[in-house]
Amino acid sequence: MTTRQKTQVISVFGSAAPVAGSEAYESARLVGRLLAEAGLAVATGGYSGTMTAVSQGASEAGGHVIGVTSAQIERFRPLGANQWVAEEIKYESLRDRLLHLVLQNDGMIVLPGGIGTLSEMTLAWSFLQVGEVEPRPLALLGEMWRDGIQAFYRPEYVKQQHLDLLYFADSAETAVAHIVKNVGRKP
Repeated sequence: MTTRQKTQVISVFGSAAPVAGSEAYESARLVGRLLAEAGLAVATGGYSGTMTAVSQGASEAGGHVIGVTSAQIERFRPLGANQWVAEEIKYESLRDRLLHLVLQNDGMIVLPGGIGTLSEMTLAWSFLQVGEVEPRPLALLGEMWRDGIQAFYRPEYVKQQHLDLLYFADSAETAVAHIVKNVGRKP
């Protein structure tokens, strides 16, 4: 009897706005492909933009794609899971979807995005800070995160050890390399 090893899942947060062919879309697609090539499953919000791009890249590389969707979002913006999603996990509320994506993973990559992406990143960071989740890598891809956190950071409010929970990546390759190097290890 053989024991099947659990596939590690990486949550990737990003915007619904980028369209196929744009720089943001192609970077996200590369993230998905590189994660799949590393033997990791991907979980995204399951809809459009960079969620589709990550899903497409992972699927094209033979990886497993999980889309975590929400009936509440679909009432706000009528659409279903993107075509690349192999396994859909659907929640009624946005809150439950958000908690699944932040809690049910072995590492996280945050792509550029808007309010939803910001909430995913800050919740993940906060949960890591207080030990709500076991230590895992959290990579922030792109200049907007480096600039935003730099503008926000004040040592009297955020300790250096908590800032160190974030890894600032300049490319899809460096973001995925950080995840692959650190998944399953205490950062």
